[in-house]
Amino acid sequence: MKKKILYAAAYILLQLTFSFRLQAQFNISWQLRNRAEFRSGQGAPLPEDASPAFFISQRTGLQASYNTQRLKFGLALRDVRVWGQDVSTINKISTQQNNGVMLHEAWAELLLSDSSVKQHALSLKIGRQELAYDDQRLIGNLDWLQQGRRHDAALLKYERGSWTLHGSFAFNQNKEAASGTIYNSEPPGNYAASTNGGAMYKSMEFLYAGKKLKNGSASFLFFADQFNKYNYDSVNNMDVKQFQKGAWTRMTTGAYFNNLFFDMLNINAGLYYQFGKNASGQQLNAWMSNVYVQYSINKKIAIGGGMDHTSGGTSGTTSHAFDPLYGTPHKFWGLMDYFYAGSGFGNGGLTDYYLKSKWKLADRYLLTADLHQFFSDSKITDPLHPGSTNSNFGQELDLVAVFNWRKDITLEGGYSHFFTTSLLSSPAVKNISNPQSGANWVYIMINIKPEYFFKF
Repeated sequence: MKKKILYAAAYILLQLTFSFRLQAQFNISWQLRNRAEFRSGQGAPLPEDASPAFFISQRTGLQASYNTQRLKFGLALRDVRVWGQDVSTINKISTQQNNGVMLHEAWAELLLSDSSVKQHALSLKIGRQELAYDDQRLIGNLDWLQQGRRHDAALLKYERGSWTLHGSFAFNQNKEAASGTIYNSEPPGNYAASTNGGAMYKSMEFLYAGKKLKNGSASFLFFADQFNKYNYDSVNNMDVKQFQKGAWTRMTTGAYFNNLFFDMLNINAGLYYQFGKNASGQQLNAWMSNVYVQYSINKKIAIGGGMDHTSGGTSGTTSHAFDPLYGTPHKFWGLMDYFYAGSGFGNGGLTDYYLKSKWKLADRYLLTADLHQFFSDSKITDPLHPGSTNSNFGQELDLVAVFNWRKDITLEGGYSHFFTTSLLSSPAVKNISNPQSGANWVYIMINIKPEYFFKF
């Protein structure tokens, strides 16, 4: 009798194990992305006595995920560097600043609801992870940058039918400490962004609610981030920040809409309001709006036009400069990254009128052409005409060609020209003395990313 019970138990255990293993999946992918760039005024106009730059950067990535019925794991390692940054005999022990290897993602996601109920799902994703929502205008993974963007956060996800509800929380510290929670918001390393004035948040929370439509989506976002308070060392160095207890809180809220009408007309729009205090402790009252309409002439050609607006300027002690949080500015405000990317442009805000076109020559070929007209939201003194103000930043033309050579290999190249104005180089904007007229940028990129799936 005991043997029969043992045999039955063993059989049930094997069946459960086999059933579990059938539902497990392991994915692994590699990535090698090389990008050669010729920069003659990318990010900001070049001074007359400056020479263009040319370099080749490389992202090397290894990404793996393991999925079961109730548990998921994700891991992504990245090495980011410029060719020649490390000489062939470099000593990694004494040359730490050249170490480009980083842990880009490391997270686990636990299914908290009953896995047999398919109508809804509640899960918790915790660890280092990418965050991307809607068109990534405010929250995105910034994949154009070789290092990308990620967050150390906990993300609670609830999905029911066409509805999505997400809530997230993060709390940053520089190191393990015996006391206190004061955070140096300017940690060492390459924090490549002009958002928040180059400061990293101390903590953040957000609530996202999204609804899938028949041919699109609509969503609502409430995002709050906190920045450690500070003052300046008035005795030794006024440029040195002294961080202290407490935090300033900034809040951003608004809605997003995207939908396809009549199988040919796509409308994308958003409206957001920002209030509270910014990373410098200044009272904040700002807003952002955008609308884009695209018409598909046929399956191969699409054209469209739109307008983006971010408020700027100050009134009294209140700032009206909207900060587009942690999105993907390269995707929206020109490929030369003059605005809301690595190089600041003052606090005057931005109005961008643009035309876009796509031409799909064949299944593997794509051409795009974009034209932007940039204005400051605030009137700025024109350095060439003392006593008068202006708002014209200039125009930018972006041309891109993409060739999908194979499923896992893509070739891409682009050319951009910025028709600059004197206002763009003024002290209140880019602050470039004796600037060259016009700016150019050329890039060629190859992206190799094989991916493998294993089920067991």
